[in-house]
Amino acid sequence: MAKEKFEDAMDKLETIVREMEAGQMPLDSALKSFEEGIRLIRLCQAKLDDTQRRVDQLLEKNDQTDTRPFANEEGHES
Repeated sequence: MAKEKFEDAMDKLETIVREMEAGQMPLDSALKSFEEGIRLIRLCQAKLDDTQRRVDQLLEKNDQTDTRPFANEEGHES
């Protein structure tokens, strides 16, 4: 099975959330969707953690060991 892309997993997760928030799912379907949502959350978190480690390693290689949070859209640090 090919690795799932972060963006695809987020899209699926957003779809699950919208469907569950609508409140029209039968209980069995809601439980299956919830299980899939948990799987997708874990996958996304693992990909984000891996990306953070890679960024930290790149910064260390370039002697830029002071990591700073990214600025949000307004230019303020989060």
